[in-house]
This record gives sequence, structure tokens and C-alpha cells, in this order.
Amino acid sequence: MLRVALTGGIATGKSHVRARLDLLGAPTIDADELAREVVAPGSAGLAAVVECFGTVVLDPDGALDRRVMAAKVFADDEARRALEAIVHPLVLRAIEQWFTDLPATEALGVADIPLLFETGRERDFDAVIVTACAPDTQILRIMSRDGLSEAEARQRVRAQLPLADKVAKADYVILTDGPVAVTDARVREVHGALVRAAAAKSAGGP
Repeated sequence: MLRVALTGGIATGKSHVRARLDLLGAPTIDADELAREVVAPGSAGLAAVVECFGTVVLDPDGALDRRVMAAKVFADDEARRALEAIVHPLVLRAIEQWFTDLPATEALGVADIPLLFETGRERDFDAVIVTACAPDTQILRIMSRDGLSEAEARQRVRAQLPLADKVAKADYVILTDGPVAVTDARVREVHGALVRAAAAKSAGGP
């Protein structure tokens, strides 16, 4: 099976691209969803977060208050690294289990991992897709989607590896700031290339 990672900067269209790949028949998994699951109420992950940060990061129902947590970690690099040290290993184990559980008949699987390069996991995959858009588009999307100020949006962007660096490391790049039809056409093109690469790998090629 061809192991594919999908990554990119915040608000660069990863979710849209993953959904299109799913429609094209490629099994996909979202690391952000897994990150929420591993700190669900009652989980060992949430207990570790509370031990590290205190009950101030919990909402009245005992669940992780994501807005409080985000405000804390994006304002403090040390806090962000502490949270990542708890959550990332749990998410990566879940992704590995997902790949293991995929039927052998699947030609490829796609894992959407926003911090792929930041965590140094790109070597675990046969191919990496990076979604990208213009910096101004990225900032406006974050502000609109998350209700943040421009300063807060730029803070989110600075917390990640520069998008240009991710693009430089990619096997495939999908631009998302043009018409949706153009983005979708590029997704189909990349999917076709991945299917061919999977077939070559299955046949014993490079």
C-alpha cells in the first residue's frame, strides 16, 4: 500500500482536498479529529493535559476548553511544545493503527497531518501532498473561520513551519486560492499520479 501524507499550512484547504480524495475512493484519516479523540473526557490524554496545565483548561463539563487551550499554547512556545509532546505520540499511534487496519486491497491511504514536517514524520510516508495558498488568503481565511483578529491569525501562522518550506519539501502541491473547479481538477490529477505510483510499488518498482 502507498502511504500518503496530506499537509500544508493552517487554512490552506487541507480539509477540502481530503474530502475530494475521499470522494475519488482514497481512504483518508484526519489527524485533527484524532487529536480531539485522544483528549476526550475520561481519556488518558486529557488526564495528562490536566496534569501539565491544570484544571483551568477544562470547561464546566470537564471537557477540554479548546479556546482556552489555544490561547495558552499560541502565546507560549514552551506550552505549545508541552501539549504537542502529549498529543502527537497518541495521534501518530492511532494513524499507524489505521494504516494497519486498512484492507490489503486498498492501493493507497491518505493521512491528513497538519504538523507533518514540524514533527519530522515525513519519512514515514511514500508521498507527501502539500496544500498552499497566498499568505493574505490564508490570514483572511483564519480570521473568517475562527473569528480571530489579524494579529491572532498571524500568530497561528508563525507557530508552524513557513508554508514555502513545506511546498519545497512536497512531492505534490495543490494550490487552493483559485476557483474550486481548478483545485478539484488538480486533486484528480494528483490522485491519478498516486494510483499509478501505488501500482508501480505493488509491481516492485521504485
